[in-house]
Amino acid sequence: MVGLGKLADLVFCNILFCLCSLPVFTVGAAAAALFDCAMSITEDMEEQLIVRQYWEAFKKNFKDATLEWLILLAVIALLAVYAWAVNVLSGSLYRMYRVTFYVLLFLFLAGCQYVFPLQARFRLGVGKTLKTAWLLAAAALPFTILGLLVLAAAVYISFFMNPNAVNSFVFLWAFAIIGVIAYVNSFFYLRAFRRLPKQ
Repeated sequence: MVGLGKLADLVFCNILFCLCSLPVFTVGAAAAALFDCAMSITEDMEEQLIVRQYWEAFKKNFKDATLEWLILLAVIALLAVYAWAVNVLSGSLYRMYRVTFYVLLFLFLAGCQYVFPLQARFRLGVGKTLKTAWLLAAAALPFTILGLLVLAAAVYISFFMNPNAVNSFVFLWAFAIIGVIAYVNSFFYLRAFRRLPKQ
């Protein structure tokens, strides 16, 4: 029953995340609120009414998390332009720059995954949160890799392993999978946070 209760909370958080992300520019605040709830569920410290906790976290993190998201969105756009430029090349230049693109993408994702959990837990300010995210990605490399592997496995199973099941998985992502990923990765992030200096 406890497990079913946690799963129900994650489903509610998943749906709220999707709804709050619809304007696109609010994805950051929605993600920070999702991780606030997911980490609380991981620690058995969630509020009885998870919807209220999500909404309170959304409001508290809205300003900083939105700015962080817009900065990350700009970096994503730069990476997309870089990928397009690489695809124009051919031969050895293409192979060399394709490797650099994958390295840059890994470095970006490694730090990016910590931004909104850090925002949700510590609210350090935009600059310090972004800086800490990438420092933590290096300091807690095993947890960084585990977090990325969970996301990569979920994406591969959902969209590449069985193309005939993609529609079903899109439905599941909208209702549960995002919340479950946040919950599973919260175990890694909370352990990674122990590498941070005491505030």
